[in-house]
Amino acid sequence: MIPEEIIKKIRRIHIKGSRTVNNMMAGQYKSVFRGSGIEFEEVREYSPGDDVKSIDWKVSARLGKPFIKLYREERESIVMLLIDMSGSLKFGTFSGMKLEKAAEVASVLAFSAIKNNDKVGAIFFTDKVEKYIPPKKGSGHIWRLITEIFTFIPDGKGTNITAALEFLSFVSRKKTFSFMISDFICNDHTKALKTARQRHELIGVIISDKGEFELPSCGIVSMICFETYQNILIDAGNKAVRERYFKLRQSYHKQIIERLKSARVDSVEISTEHSVADTLIQYFRYREKRMRLM
Repeated sequence: MIPEEIIKKIRRIHIKGSRTVNNMMAGQYKSVFRGSGIEFEEVREYSPGDDVKSIDWKVSARLGKPFIKLYREERESIVMLLIDMSGSLKFGTFSGMKLEKAAEVASVLAFSAIKNNDKVGAIFFTDKVEKYIPPKKGSGHIWRLITEIFTFIPDGKGTNITAALEFLSFVSRKKTFSFMISDFICNDHTKALKTARQRHELIGVIISDKGEFELPSCGIVSMICFETYQNILIDAGNKAVRERYFKLRQSYHKQIIERLKSARVDSVEISTEHSVADTLIQYFRYREKRMRLM
């Protein structure tokens, strides 16, 4: 039995994700995430203005006049959601846990994909791959994804992005649009990102919380790592300590972004206090603009 409190969260995110896609993001996803290839459909006689690169020279020679090849774009894509289920995603301050924000991101992306007639699958990972949900269509499939995020109990607590990316390449031989939803608090995974990017279109969605960067000004505080359970005491009442902590955390955050950038992987940053819809729409518009300039 799923506790009523969890069911309410699942319903809220399911409804919110659906409304976001229908009311705010209609067409945004479709314009930037197209099918992974084209297939031949037919030939027709050449008309002034047609691209000469499309001329079928064999058919033209046989019929004595120019004909061009027409192709149909494969509109159906596979969208994979690589979702971090490690202990650090259970952290959150005033705006809820990072895991809840990850679930909302997954919901919006899944609804967007299915509305575009794409299939959606998921890989849950910690310091290992915990669960694989094969790509499918349908709103019922989205309900299952959200439910799994809130109810799944992982074995591991740490984070191994390399293992998740290697598993993605194992189960998805064709190109996918893969969103890695994580706080990216783990060892260096740049090499794995570069390798996976050779086959798949990767987008890193960095989930963060304001409380990760600032210590409360309240004297000695006890800090516990949700992944290692190590406990340390910090004098948060000391301004110099708070400033050093902020600089160290900012430096690590910049390192996360640099790893993605060096692997030529797009990154989207979403804090627990930020709007998922606004952030994703901004990214989709940026991506669409970049595609037009290519």
